[in-house]
Amino acid sequence: MDMKADQFTIETGHGMRLGANVEEGGVNFALFSAHAESVELCLFDPTGSMEIARLALPQNTNEIWHGFVPGLQAGALYGYRVHGPYDPENGHRFNANKLLVDPYARAFHGDLVKSDAHFAYDLYAEDKDLTFDSRDNAPEMVKCVVVDSKAGRRPGNRPLIPWAEAIVYETHVKGFTKLNPKIPEELRGTFDGLGHKAAVDYIKALGVTSVELLPIHEFFDDFHLMDKGLTNYWGYNTFGFFAPASRYFGPRGREGFRDMVRAYHDAGIEVILDVVYNHTCEGNELGPTFSFKGIDNFSYYRTLPDQHRYYINDTGTGNTLNTSHPRVLQMVMDSLRYWVEEMEVDGFRFDLGSILGREPDGFDQRGGFFDAVTQDPTLARVKLIGEPWDIGPGGYQVGGFPPGWAEWNDKYRDSVREYWKNDDGKAQDFASRLLGSGDIYDQRGRQPWSSVNFITAHDGFTLHDLVAYNEKHNDANGEDNNDGHNDNRSYNYGAEGPTDDEGVNAVRERQKRNFLATLFLSHGTPMLLAGDEMGRSQGGNNNGYCQDNEISWLAWENLPATCGTLLDFTRKVIALRKSQPLFHRENWRDGMAVNWFNQDGGQLMPEQWESENPLCLHLGRDDLVDDEALWSHSLMIFNPKPEQMEFQIPDIGGFSWRLELTTEDDARRGEEFAPGHRFEMDERSMAVFRRV
Repeated sequence: MDMKADQFTIETGHGMRLGANVEEGGVNFALFSAHAESVELCLFDPTGSMEIARLALPQNTNEIWHGFVPGLQAGALYGYRVHGPYDPENGHRFNANKLLVDPYARAFHGDLVKSDAHFAYDLYAEDKDLTFDSRDNAPEMVKCVVVDSKAGRRPGNRPLIPWAEAIVYETHVKGFTKLNPKIPEELRGTFDGLGHKAAVDYIKALGVTSVELLPIHEFFDDFHLMDKGLTNYWGYNTFGFFAPASRYFGPRGREGFRDMVRAYHDAGIEVILDVVYNHTCEGNELGPTFSFKGIDNFSYYRTLPDQHRYYINDTGTGNTLNTSHPRVLQMVMDSLRYWVEEMEVDGFRFDLGSILGREPDGFDQRGGFFDAVTQDPTLARVKLIGEPWDIGPGGYQVGGFPPGWAEWNDKYRDSVREYWKNDDGKAQDFASRLLGSGDIYDQRGRQPWSSVNFITAHDGFTLHDLVAYNEKHNDANGEDNNDGHNDNRSYNYGAEGPTDDEGVNAVRERQKRNFLATLFLSHGTPMLLAGDEMGRSQGGNNNGYCQDNEISWLAWENLPATCGTLLDFTRKVIALRKSQPLFHRENWRDGMAVNWFNQDGGQLMPEQWESENPLCLHLGRDDLVDDEALWSHSLMIFNPKPEQMEFQIPDIGGFSWRLELTTEDDARRGEEFAPGHRFEMDERSMAVFRRV
């Protein structure tokens, strides 16, 4: 597009749809700001280096500033300058010297350059943010791109996996692809690479149903990480809620994202996004001004009631998005619908999700955000997963989300880790987690799938490191090993980190199989961290948020000799879960028999729950007809103790039981045991039987 400044005029337009929207004859611009005095639209040449027009938005309707530019087309570059009071003590931080990005921008042009000019105040003044900085940051600022979002749609091809059948695989666009030799080098680290046949085929063969991607909304590196030569790898630092992260662009650019989603859909796999609507990358009162602060700080962020200069920091990141404001809530809802309708994703995992349910008086299960999502016909079709905690008062809300939501269940993670460490008195809690955490979720019509079960996630030890390290080793993060969790419930079994001790390594491998078998045979929705199926290690780093390198990337070559065995085991236990309704329970009222037995084959007595960790679980559904493919009854025996044990097979209707899986020897199966027979178990092992 070759246009000169004098070619541009601006008309009233409308405020019915926020953002920059291509319409017949031009582009309509609409920006919410309740406290602005005027708004200027800045247009730039195709390089983004020269401002070619500055047009005042001519109309303010219902606190939405709007204007229509005839002749403008998709691909045009733009930003805003917003005029208003610079009065931090009353929550206002307008500074028209700062070029601001549109909260609804669907793409960005250029790179954000680290510069003091991005701060609305004098960084070196004594009063800091009470001062005013008059430098223009436009040369160092990215520019928004006008996108015709109607282009490229196709009829829906969504897998629509029922919740009870879902198996989630948490991964990272770059980390999964960067070192994969089966993906062309020019595609590694990109959306195109993750959508490549080699990546899709691997995930399909694993047996998972739903890929959950760490944040892919546009984000930039924190300035303090830049100073250390590090980067924001995880991406929990949102810059734009409508734009795919440009750092993951390959040959297809922005379209590579939707191509990737479609590749997974064609394989019958869902794509779920980890989204960060709880805060933005602008930080606290000493942070930069990129967008929201300069557009309407007092509306977009929660500020302290009597000191509006300062931000409520329930996120631990400096600011908290104010979803109690109707226009901020609208932006979140518009963003979610955009990713579903335009970019074709299948669901969301909400980082620090308790924040979204937080109203001025605290967390509210009937808060505005939850009510808006519950009644929305578009979002009713997709999966919604909450991370049910934040650092604010009353922020821990496991079990507190409304019906229709699933939740990350950290009680599952902690209980299963403790049980397999053989910590004292963990049997009863382990039993609850294994059966879907009904003590938490069996209410208001919620179902077992509401519990998203996980042993590991991106935040914390990998599965290998969970059994190889007693302590975190985060020195590479440059924070003197003070970052990351200290309470990992991990155990190294005799050596910290890598060892040549065959006995230690054998126990570690068996424990990995115990964790994986427990995860996939538990009721609830299992989530597997990418690489755990191959025994990936981060060298004991349990907080790899800033490690965009081999520490965090999946290694695909020169793997340990045990990698293939663990991968085969993972595929096998996933297939077992998928084939047997006993292990992917749809509801609490399905007539399933649940019985617990002790080591001697008798019913587990109340006092034994406190004194014993070894357990035998019977699951049965008489409505399921046994055949070669389908089980109606199953026994699972768990021995977390560091010594061998014998279990007496309980008498359940006089039936015998066939061994189908054991974590002590993956090749051992087919033996049959009658009631009263003794089954010998290795230390720290698990066995699964079906009724003959």
